[in-house]
Amino acid sequence: MSFEVLAEGLKFPEGPIAMPDGSVILVEIARGTLTRVWNGKVEVVCDLGGGPNGAALGPDGAVYVANNGGGAIVAGVRGKPLAQGGIDRIDLTTGKGERLYDKVGEHALSAPNDIVFDRQGGFWFTDFGRQSGRARHLSGLYYARPDGSEVRELSFGGTGYNGVGLSPDEQVVYAAETFTGRLIAFDLTAPGQVVKGGRGGRLVGTAPGRAFFDSLAVQANGEVCIASIADGITTMSPTGALSQTPLPDRMVTNICFGGEDLRDVYITMSGVGQLIRMRWPEPGLKLNFSG
Repeated sequence: MSFEVLAEGLKFPEGPIAMPDGSVILVEIARGTLTRVWNGKVEVVCDLGGGPNGAALGPDGAVYVANNGGGAIVAGVRGKPLAQGGIDRIDLTTGKGERLYDKVGEHALSAPNDIVFDRQGGFWFTDFGRQSGRARHLSGLYYARPDGSEVRELSFGGTGYNGVGLSPDEQVVYAAETFTGRLIAFDLTAPGQVVKGGRGGRLVGTAPGRAFFDSLAVQANGEVCIASIADGITTMSPTGALSQTPLPDRMVTNICFGGEDLRDVYITMSGVGQLIRMRWPEPGLKLNFSG
């Protein structure tokens, strides 16, 4: 497939959001910023510090960011110094950012990675975990309110939960597990509630070869498009059938849908620091609160 480069020179881009005005808001993990790409320009919206990772529009029009805390060298670029990971809220009218959550109960969040809102205005997010020497923090899946009033742990013990997304009927939340290259499904009984005995989720499918799964987006037909490090985009059905869309970068990290027919896809190729746009064979699922 052919594609158009919308921006380059980005410092490990991730978390793209196709905005109603035609711009794309994304994060630059190594730069520590929320950034807008528009008409060939790249503008910083907010300097958050740490490592802003996944991003989503909330019911109040603000952007909510899963901030992994930074402190790493990604794609050869040294990022911001290590900070406490958490969930940040950015007011797009003022560019002001504030921290909503950095712990769940008595436990500090480690490295929040991706985020998605449900119809009720709550959001799911993943915590990737963090490596420290020869030890590694485990990964979790969480549900929270955007007003800062509640955050709950729904699953803990994963091996690098990364991308997160909801099925079209919002009866399933998907999490992509990086190191195993697996897509995990968590069946829901209600918003923010996993079925009894379902904290570990169930396996949907596995990446071919040695690909690592990163962030994801869901198509209108329920198939899941997963940015696959080493393999471009892997599209997986709810039954595990998959197809591949190769791209010329080994660090493809995220994908989102936009355009009037939701068949424009915006993809972050973080190894080369680019945001690209291409046409997609299937329309994407319209995200809640996306305008």
